[in-house]
Amino acid sequence: MSWDRVTLFVLASFGCVTLLLTQISEVLSKVPPIIRAWRRVRDELRPGGRDCPAADRPTQEEAVEAGEEESEAVEQRAEG
Repeated sequence: MSWDRVTLFVLASFGCVTLLLTQISEVLSKVPPIIRAWRRVRDELRPGGRDCPAADRPTQEEAVEAGEEESEAVEQRAEG
């Protein structure tokens, strides 16, 4: 193996590592906006989403009661 081949191998290796790190950086930089977008979608799909007038939104107590009622209904279906 000559020094020319060793040099080319080292250069190619560093090029591949640089490319890999750049691609990983690009993917990781896009993760937070994707998470924010997903949360926005979830909020919009929920009853009483962000754009609902405040009068139409359930209060905290109403939301808790609705969740408890739904849990009880699920438990009853599971038992019977």
